[in-house]
Amino acid sequence: MMESAYLAGRLLLALPGMGDPRFDHAVIAMINHDAQGALGIGIGALRKGINLHVILADLGIEPGHAPDLPVHYGGPVEPQRGFVLHTPDWDGPGTVEAAPLCSLSASIEVLRAIAAGEGPSQFLIALGYAGWGAGQLDGEMRRHGWQVVDGSADLLWNIPAEARWAQSWREAGIDPALLSSETGRA
Repeated sequence: MMESAYLAGRLLLALPGMGDPRFDHAVIAMINHDAQGALGIGIGALRKGINLHVILADLGIEPGHAPDLPVHYGGPVEPQRGFVLHTPDWDGPGTVEAAPLCSLSASIEVLRAIAAGEGPSQFLIALGYAGWGAGQLDGEMRRHGWQVVDGSADLLWNIPAEARWAQSWREAGIDPALLSSETGRA
């Protein structure tokens, strides 16, 4: 098993032809990877028809200072569960650091802080997550499923969700147009 520090705070990019349509062109911000498994939040696709103000209304929180941002498709696991990826300038109950990329909070306190104008300086909202059992992600990486790249603050906070997959490859020095969906064996 790879060390948690290897993947935490990095991006996982779906390779073309990986065979799982739920992860087509996926960009996953990795939060944890250890002997028990791995957890990441999708940042490359948006949920249609839902935004931050809808979530706040469902939770009985007045939007106040919160911008009405789109909500990301965090992954296929627990798609009703909310997560906030954010800059490390805010810390609350249960906040997990995934340095150097971001921090993750899943408590209602971060949403209240955002609405009050006291939250993190930059953030994105996601519903659901990507999760793997012990050794599962390692196996998928060996079978042409995923590529690990470094992320950047610019990519996370300034690039639109639909452009993150291609931009992540470019930042890694790879032209995404040259990627093949087929592999060979030597």
